[in-house]
Amino acid sequence: MPASANADERADMAFILDHCRTVAVVGLSPKPHRDSYGVSRYMQAQGWRIVPINPNADRILGEVCYPSLAEAAKAHAIDLVNVFRNSADVPPVVQEAIVVGAKAVWLQMGIAHDAATLQARAAGLRVVQNKCLMVEHRNSQRY
Repeated sequence: MPASANADERADMAFILDHCRTVAVVGLSPKPHRDSYGVSRYMQAQGWRIVPINPNADRILGEVCYPSLAEAAKAHAIDLVNVFRNSADVPPVVQEAIVVGAKAVWLQMGIAHDAATLQARAAGLRVVQNKCLMVEHRNSQRY
């Protein structure tokens, strides 16, 4: 990754951690042992609004689930789209994030898609990939 990309990603991460509070979590599992559940529960405990995107569940973490970002955006202004899906599944999620007017996209640890990242940035979204939102949030805290 070029040095400028690292700088862009650091700036995007700072923006997300400072300004995004309503998070649509694509691939949020209702199973407590899954990373998506643990990360979302942690962010919820920090005061962030979690909007589960899972077509196979009704409620997760006490929140109504939506089958898609488009459906969620009818009820919520989405700041951040946090992705817990395979890297190959990222492009349509990014396209939908752009359409619904999200400010940013976060691809969790192990998830990266350079072409989708470029598309999101070209549309004005902030992007972080291959990093854990919970870990970065914890690391940014001043104790």
